[in-house]
Amino acid sequence: MPDTDSLNAYTPVEIARRVEAAGETKARMALLPLAMLSVLAGAFIGLGAMLSVMVRADTSLGFAASTFLSGLVFSLGLLMVVVAGAELFTGNNLLVMAWADGRITSAQVLRNWLIVCLGNLVGAIGLAWLVFVSGHTSMNAGAVGQKVVQIALAKQALPFWSAFARGVLCNILVCMAVWMAMGGRSVVDKAVAVMFPVMAFVAAGFEHSIANMYLMPQAMLLQASGVLADGVLVTWQGMLGNLAPVILGNLAGGAVLVGGVYWTIYLRQPRV
Repeated sequence: MPDTDSLNAYTPVEIARRVEAAGETKARMALLPLAMLSVLAGAFIGLGAMLSVMVRADTSLGFAASTFLSGLVFSLGLLMVVVAGAELFTGNNLLVMAWADGRITSAQVLRNWLIVCLGNLVGAIGLAWLVFVSGHTSMNAGAVGQKVVQIALAKQALPFWSAFARGVLCNILVCMAVWMAMGGRSVVDKAVAVMFPVMAFVAAGFEHSIANMYLMPQAMLLQASGVLADGVLVTWQGMLGNLAPVILGNLAGGAVLVGGVYWTIYLRQPRV
C-alpha cells in the first residue's frame, strides 16, 4: 500500500519546524554561495516584475483583468526562488523563527539579511540593465517603457508611512506564500501555494523592496534614453526614499507578523 502521508501537505506545526531548520541552514551558509544565490533571487524577482509591467502596459485590458493578471505573472519570480533555489531578503525575514529559539545568533541573522539584500540589489539592477539593453521596453510601441517610468514615479511619490504600510502588507503575503510552499511536497503544490498570495499583493498595489530595486533603476535608464512621463524624474535619492520605508515595512510584515506570530503559536516553549 502507498504511504498516503507522503501525498499530503505538511501540517502547520511541521511547516514551522521546516522553516526553522531552513533558517538555521541559511544563517550558516558560506559567503560565496549566499552571495550568488542572492544575486539570482534579485534577477528572478526582476523577471517577474518585467512580465507584470508588460501586462499593465496593455491598455486594452480592464482594471480587474490588468491588476490580477499582472500579479499572476509576477508570481514567476517567487516560484523560481522557491523551486530553483535562491536567497530572497523578504522571504528570509522568516529567519527570526530560528533566532527566537536560540538556534542562530542576532549577528548571523543580520549578516544574512545584509548580504542577501545587497545581493538582491545587484541581481535586480543587473537584470534591469540587461532588459534595457535588449530593447524589451520598446515593445507595444514603447508603452512598456512608459509604464515602467510611470510605476517608478508613483513609487517615488509615496509618503513614508504609506510606503511602510504597503511594505508590511506585501511581505505578510510573500512570507505566507513561502510558508505555504514549505507545506507542499511537489512543484505543483509549491506553484499553487505561491501564485495566489503574490497575485494578491501585486494586484493590491503593495510594495516589494526587491521588485522596486528592479523597476526604479530601469526607469532611470529609460529616462536617460529620453523616455519620460509627467515631466518628473526618478532619482537615486527618490529610490532610497522609497526603499527605506518599504524595507522596514517588509521586515515588520515578514519577521514580526508572520515569523513571530507562527513561532509563538507553534514553537514557543512554555516557561516552567
